Amino acid sequence: MSQTTLDQLGDARRLELLVNAIVDYAIFMLDTNGFVRSWNSGAERLKGYAASEIIGKPFSAFYTPEDRAAGLPQRALATARETGRFNSEGWRVRKDGSRFWALVVLDAIRDEHGELIGFAKVTRDITERQQAHVELLESERRYRRLIEAVIDYAIFQLDPEGNVATWNPGAQRIKGYAPNEIIGRHFSQFYTPEDLAIGVPERALAEAREHGRFEAEGWRVRKDGTRFWASVIIDRIVDEAGDIIGFAKVTRDLTERKRAQDELKLVQEQLLASQKLEAIGQLSGGIAHDFNNLLMIVLGNIETAERNARQLAGSANLQRALGHAKRGAQRAAALTSRLLAFSRRQALDPRPINVNNFLNGVQDFLQRTLGERVEVQTVGSAGLWQIEADTNHLESAIINLAINARDAMPDGGKLTVEAVNVSADDDYSRANPELPPGQYVVICVTDTGSGMTAEVLDHAFEPFFTTKEPGQGTGLGLSQVYGFVKQSGGHVKIYSEVGHGTSIKLYFPRHLGAGLAPAAEPDEVLPEGEKVETILVVEDDADLRTYVCEVLRDLNYRILSAPSAQGALTILLQEEPKVDLLLTDVVMPGINGRELGRRAQQIRPGLKILYMTGYSRNAVVHQGRLDEGVEVLEKPVSQAKLALRVRDILDRPAPE
Repeated sequence: MSQTTLDQLGDARRLELLVNAIVDYAIFMLDTNGFVRSWNSGAERLKGYAASEIIGKPFSAFYTPEDRAAGLPQRALATARETGRFNSEGWRVRKDGSRFWALVVLDAIRDEHGELIGFAKVTRDITERQQAHVELLESERRYRRLIEAVIDYAIFQLDPEGNVATWNPGAQRIKGYAPNEIIGRHFSQFYTPEDLAIGVPERALAEAREHGRFEAEGWRVRKDGTRFWASVIIDRIVDEAGDIIGFAKVTRDLTERKRAQDELKLVQEQLLASQKLEAIGQLSGGIAHDFNNLLMIVLGNIETAERNARQLAGSANLQRALGHAKRGAQRAAALTSRLLAFSRRQALDPRPINVNNFLNGVQDFLQRTLGERVEVQTVGSAGLWQIEADTNHLESAIINLAINARDAMPDGGKLTVEAVNVSADDDYSRANPELPPGQYVVICVTDTGSGMTAEVLDHAFEPFFTTKEPGQGTGLGLSQVYGFVKQSGGHVKIYSEVGHGTSIKLYFPRHLGAGLAPAAEPDEVLPEGEKVETILVVEDDADLRTYVCEVLRDLNYRILSAPSAQGALTILLQEEPKVDLLLTDVVMPGINGRELGRRAQQIRPGLKILYMTGYSRNAVVHQGRLDEGVEVLEKPVSQAKLALRVRDILDRPAPE
């Protein structure tokens, strides 16, 4: 249609064409009673009615049954009549019964005199927009429910200045603040005074503002002042324009993980110390083994020289020199014994101990060990009972305690070692359940040092616990003392007060058996054989093997020797010669002496076996005790002791 023709149309026709051209809106008129009087193409498309089907029908046909029952169409007309307009959104119904979400505007139409002549109604289908809105609301509700359901994480928002804007239940549980107590306050409230002093909160926000995220772990403070180890993430929040509108902050309490990590680190350090100690123990045990072999040769030849020197006239100086050499070698043997004790390669050898005599013997040694700045006093008691314990380990325990005491007295002081009889009755045992009722000898080691705090006392006997600087102590001293006393059937108690010293009491059960008779000097008498008994000597050290064979030949035994277990087994597998005793080292390359003993008894049942060792490596020792039925000579062994043990075993009746 040309422009001229359109201009020739009347206003009413132009308006009709305009309204019918609109297909996205339902535009129609109602009379004053709400009946449809016009119907555009948009209304037909939107509501599904043709004009002939709806004109003359009430507009309430478009409302849902619920809205009609509630009188919503009538209220809409009344509102438009009174105010000139009615706006609303809601569900409407198409001809086919389907529903859509409608945006509705109802305007009153009045003539030139102001009289109401009808209504203009415009309806738009905004179902998609409404659905998107509903989905957004549901998403927000789900998000809110999610945030509120999370109690293991503190999830909250900060405004651009760092003030708390939201607060979830997890934040309240972890940090202790209710929402009304913290919203509006600055998040630096959660930082420690140390972190506040160095500006950690400000740096955190600055990094999140600049880079979009800040992530860290550290100590944070709850409302009650307690601290927890936190994992913290701060994310920047920006709007559509890219402007920062705040921050999202997530905090998790990792205190338990931190504690576990710290404990793991401590265990790793302890393991490293233990491995180092074990390596030193292996080294010291190996040294002791080789050293004992050498000492046995040295001591044995000194003993031979001593016997020969007694037959020489004017040999007093020579005998004196040999005596000094022998005592030096014996001191070296005592040193190797301590090395073996340190490396835990010795079995406990509990024997009756006269504690008064023991204290008298340990006095000088302790004084030399601790130095002049520490006064050492040992105090026994009249009628002191005997105990049964391993003398070497008891001495080591006292030395351990004495060294700890010395370290607690850097400016000097006094160390007292005293022993008394104690009877523990039922009342005492109830108060000290680890100590059964009975009679005990208590050895008490007391110092005038710095003392211990209650916390240190709680951990004093724990393995690897030490108050010394790293590298200055293993933390095994007191735990070794505790283990030894417990293995001996006793108990340990410790008393200490800061500034007033420490007293450690070792309780040993009273030994009611007979004491050991003093050992006689057997050097003058060497029991001999009758050249009818054969001993097979197995020793991988050639010099020591030669020495042992010579000593035994001098004692009238027939001797066979082998440098290894394989060589010995070759001899034993032959029918001849007869072997009365297998004398074998324990630690040897390849098959060790213990395994050799087992195989030898399978080949020759009833064969008597005597083991020699300077370092058992648990081949003949398990759980701190010798294996049942095992006879052992600990190197270095004197000629007299070797002769006595060989004779003793040979004279025993053969097992049936």
